[in-house]
Amino acid sequence: MPNLGGVSPEVSPEVSPVVSPGDAVSTIRAHLVEHDIAFTEPADGVFSFSLPGERKLQTAVRLDVGPHALACHAFVCRAPDENHEAVYRWLLQRNLRMYAVSFAVDRLGDIYLDARLPLASVTGGGLDLLLGSVLSNADESFNTILELGFAASIRKEWEWRQLRGESTANLEAFRGWLEQGTAPPVASSVGEDDEQQGDSGR
Repeated sequence: MPNLGGVSPEVSPEVSPVVSPGDAVSTIRAHLVEHDIAFTEPADGVFSFSLPGERKLQTAVRLDVGPHALACHAFVCRAPDENHEAVYRWLLQRNLRMYAVSFAVDRLGDIYLDARLPLASVTGGGLDLLLGSVLSNADESFNTILELGFAASIRKEWEWRQLRGESTANLEAFRGWLEQGTAPPVASSVGEDDEQQGDSGR
């Protein structure tokens, strides 16, 4: 037998396992049950649930099993009130460092994490990595998105609560720049990644 493409006849190319949509649905259902994640199935092959975080307390996630791929859609934040260019620039920079998922916006400007993966990736380990990436990226990015896109609203809420003597516990992450009366420090760092990458490419 001729050796086509330089592949040794003793070694077979690695082939990804074939996973049917039905198998993927069963694997996802079993994975969510195993990890005590409450979920609903609003339609065939569609799973809806929330992942608990620290900064972002709940991240709503939807998994859609299609004929050939698994789609993941997770809501992160509504459209920013201000500073839209800086917010979207920061999200694009963050995309360069993320596994499986990427930030995206819908027609209203609301921010999501999206992914589309082959059904062969729907395994216990694959779902751990996917959902772990969704949770970590939603949670770690949440305060930065708020500082960039909602700074005026945060300051107004802070001042209103202080005036009324109400708790500011849920604004504690922003206390530093609110008390100093300055802009959030993250606002000045947007674009630095681009500049550093440009320098390294020269």
